[in-house]
Amino acid sequence: MARPRSENVQINIAIPGEWKKELENLARIYSVEEGRTVTFLDLMRRAIKEKFQLGDGDGNHIIWCPKFRFDVLEGDVEAELKRILESICMKYGYAIKALEVMSDHVHIFVDCPQTVAPCDVVRTLKSISAVEMFRAFPKLKRFYSRCGVLWSRGYFISSVGHVSEATVKKYIEEQKSGER
Repeated sequence: MARPRSENVQINIAIPGEWKKELENLARIYSVEEGRTVTFLDLMRRAIKEKFQLGDGDGNHIIWCPKFRFDVLEGDVEAELKRILESICMKYGYAIKALEVMSDHVHIFVDCPQTVAPCDVVRTLKSISAVEMFRAFPKLKRFYSRCGVLWSRGYFISSVGHVSEATVKKYIEEQKSGER
């Protein structure tokens, strides 16, 4: 009879006794703080973050445009797109730090888990928002019926580690006032 396959992996590591006691204490403390069981890998991640003062992620500044850069993101379309993007981010665990929708492009400053590639964040935001926008605005769907897509293929993404978060937020907020 074959042994059932398990998702769990057991790793045996020889560590000094005092380290083991310290790790067990930390695991208990963090488990109480976080309200869930903390694994050895969680402890290692947390220790590395604290040692090197790493945040959960510095965030990504993403910009993309509608196909042919037409001015279609105005009025109700703008408000609905913001609502849709906020909904997608909430569902996928991305934190929006700043969001502005101009008539011909979108700026979003988003923080996501380090396990998610920035290109996957963009793909998720663009694909789901296009489907939802076409559903909410049949006129928009008719307008883009020849090419069949809402968003252009390209996008700009910048991981925000070399500039401050405040600088990026200020830049995005100023985009709206500079457009008019």
